[in-house]
Amino acid sequence: MDAKSPPAKVKSAFHEFPVPARDVLLAARKKIFALAKSSDVGQLTETLKWGQPAYLTEETKAGSTIRLGLQGGEPAAFFTCSSSLVDGFRADFPDALIYHGNRALTLSHPFPVELDICLSRALTYHRSKRPA
Repeated sequence: MDAKSPPAKVKSAFHEFPVPARDVLLAARKKIFALAKSSDVGQLTETLKWGQPAYLTEETKAGSTIRLGLQGGEPAAFFTCSSSLVDGFRADFPDALIYHGNRALTLSHPFPVELDICLSRALTYHRSKRPA
């Protein structure tokens, strides 16, 4: 799966978002694919979780799911709430991003460089926890 061809059901889900949010979420999608390629996490699986576009490293199981949707009407990236991802993002970048509990952060375009770091950490979350 590449950034150019979302599955029909995912494409349909993106079209359900309001236009300004859709543009930000599609830009985030493109960023996720680029970061996955540079992080060498294998081919991403693009699917729907809870009716929202979701990105999984099923091939290598290197990362944690990243889901795109709306939080309070704003574009957001969602992460597995049982992970330590958002708490780690908040600790490292307390003022760079807007956080929602232990599961999401608001996406605003242009994306701050800290977002790249956060998304890369999610894509390699399980890899970083494995012994060398």
